[in-house]
Amino acid sequence: MNFLKSHITIFITILFGIILLALQKPITDSLVNKSNKTDLIFSKIYEIKNTYYLPEILNEISGIVWISENVFAGIQDEDGYIYIYDVEQKALLKKIKFANSGDYEGLAINNDNAYVMRSDGVIYEVKNYRSTNREVSKFKTLFTEHNNIESLTFDKDHNQLLLIPKDEGLIAKDLKCIYKIPINTKQMDSLPLFKIDLKADVFKLYRGKKIHKTLNPSDIAIHPKTKDIYVLEGKKPKLVILNSKGEILKVLPLDERKFTQAEGITFSEDGRLFISNEFKKKSRSANILEVELK
Repeated sequence: MNFLKSHITIFITILFGIILLALQKPITDSLVNKSNKTDLIFSKIYEIKNTYYLPEILNEISGIVWISENVFAGIQDEDGYIYIYDVEQKALLKKIKFANSGDYEGLAINNDNAYVMRSDGVIYEVKNYRSTNREVSKFKTLFTEHNNIESLTFDKDHNQLLLIPKDEGLIAKDLKCIYKIPINTKQMDSLPLFKIDLKADVFKLYRGKKIHKTLNPSDIAIHPKTKDIYVLEGKKPKLVILNSKGEILKVLPLDERKFTQAEGITFSEDGRLFISNEFKKKSRSANILEVELK
């Protein structure tokens, strides 16, 4: 009798397993099909040419700047260091201290000088940043922690820094504005350089109840050849591309499965686009993606 019960139990277990697998297969197939369709949609917008995984120390990577072939300068939003990292060698070449811990979000470099944006609108200038004789000073913008600044880039054609608030700006809630800071004065111009109208039709798919959340910039960069301005958002991943006159050319969605938290953007001298992502549980590690737009 025990022998019979044992065989019945085994049979029921096997049968239950078969039924469970049969039920799971349509769900799995559906998820795979959905994923394939999503891949197809984004493949028409861009291609990820290379993925460079970063070490744990750069899990919170935010701003990045391309320095030379395979070498990037980066900051992470918890400590006051600039990291020089070779993605090909997978080697941290240098760790440069400029301040104590803080929320550092944007990075710009002008020859031997680096500029780091703190989220409350304070900018650190690190002269001769790769030298042991570097000099560190800081200056304020018109922004505060209320504006939550994460973006910074150097506009070498006009010798100025560009920045844009992540949250509410200084004017109207339906505008996200790009501001300039001339390097020679280090005084932020109170008048916007460019205004991005969040009521524009190109933002229709991204608009929510609070219009200022239509675009939450996490970084900004200038294409070295076209001079177009690229505004990156990591919250609802997308790229807003403006021409040199500040006119919107495109708004491109990014796949949140690949751009898990897009925080930094930069270009190589020949115009290759790179975007950095902080570490998230669903990603292997923080990374830098080389992206080719279609």
